[in-house]
Amino acid sequence: MIQKTLYIIRHGQTDLNKQGIIQGSGIDADLNDRGREQGAAFYEAYKGVGFDKIYISGLKRTYQTVEKFIDAGFPFEKLPGLNELAWGIYEGKTSTPENKAAFLKIMRDWLEGRLDEKLEGGESPNELQAKQKQALEVIMSHPEEKKVLICMHGRALRLFLCLLTGKSLTHMDEFPHQNVILYKVTFDGSTFEIAEFNNSDHLKNLAPDL
Repeated sequence: MIQKTLYIIRHGQTDLNKQGIIQGSGIDADLNDRGREQGAAFYEAYKGVGFDKIYISGLKRTYQTVEKFIDAGFPFEKLPGLNELAWGIYEGKTSTPENKAAFLKIMRDWLEGRLDEKLEGGESPNELQAKQKQALEVIMSHPEEKKVLICMHGRALRLFLCLLTGKSLTHMDEFPHQNVILYKVTFDGSTFEIAEFNNSDHLKNLAPDL
C-alpha cells in the first residue's frame, strides 16, 4: 500500500508579487531578498523532516525557494505539470481598470463552473489540471518516496489541492495562500487528507515586509 505525506508550498516572493503583477507560467522571475528569506526560514523549520524527494515546477522561482534543500543533497525533479496557470496577454502587466475587469470576469466564470474559459493566450483551469494529473501520476508512481516536498505556484496550488481532495475546481478559492505557506497532505493508500491548512508558522519570526 502506497502511503505518502506531501508538503506542498508556494514559492517565495518575487518583486512582481510585491507589486501585485501577475506572473503566470510565461514570466520566469527570480526571488527577491524577501523570497530568499522565506525559503531559508522554511528550510530551517523543515530540514529535519528528511524528504525523500523534492518536486518543483519548471520555473526558477520554485527552484530558488528550495535551493537550500537541493544544496544539502536532497534529490529533486522538475515537473512542468506543476507550473503556474498561463494568464496569456496579461502576464507581467501592471494593473489597469481594463485588466481588473478581465480578471473579475474570468474569476466569475470559474466560480460559476465555466472551467474551460481562459484569458486571451492563456490557459483554462481544466487544461492546467489535466497537466497536474500527469504530474501527480509521476509523484505517486514512487512508493519508496514517503515524504515529499512540492514547491509550486499560487493559482496552480489551488487547483492541485482541489485535485487531491476531490473538490470541483469551482471551490479553488477555498484554499488561501501566501508566499511559502504550507499545506501538509497525507495519503493513506486510498484518500488524500489535509493535515495542515495554510500553515505559516515557519515565517512568524521574519521581520515585517516593508
